[in-house]
Amino acid sequence: MLYVMKQKRATIYLSPDLHRALKLKAAETDQSVSDIVNDAVRLRLHEDADDLAAFRARAKEPSLSFEAVLRDLRKRGRL
Repeated sequence: MLYVMKQKRATIYLSPDLHRALKLKAAETDQSVSDIVNDAVRLRLHEDADDLAAFRARAKEPSLSFEAVLRDLRKRGRL
């Protein structure tokens, strides 16, 4: 079964240069401005979700203080 999602309307404010570039990209790629914006927002949210997942995966790792890192770098002759 195919579900059709209703579109929601939103007002966003773009700088004139960004708006011009977006309109040109839409014309060159035969996409609507809305499709390009939706894709960009979806990509950004996906990246945020990936970052949060990585953070959760590493949450139980021990943390090092800045001073400890500096001591280690000096000890190994890196500083």
